[in-house]
Amino acid sequence: MSQIRDELNQLHASVCKGFADPKRLILINALRDGERSVSDLCETTGISQSNASQHLSILKSKGLVTNRREGQRVFYSVTSPKINEALDLLREVMAEQLQLSVGVAARPTTSP
Repeated sequence: MSQIRDELNQLHASVCKGFADPKRLILINALRDGERSVSDLCETTGISQSNASQHLSILKSKGLVTNRREGQRVFYSVTSPKINEALDLLREVMAEQLQLSVGVAARPTTSP
């Protein structure tokens, strides 16, 4: 049981590393509505083709996206809609934390 838990934790950490770059998050978000070609992703995101290809390769190695070839074109899509759901949930948590920290900073201090 401990070995399964350890393997799951390793996989969890690996997937989180896939999310650990803003450009990868931008690419995943661009795939939110479905499959897109690399050239379309580059045009939409403003990321160069070589840089996008590097990030897409990392996302693929982490199991977050999949690809298919059609002639010279390569199309990418997220492997599961739950990936976007997870990212949405993380954004909600961060927005709540930001509101809390802004609220604390904006609160007037009272002196005794």
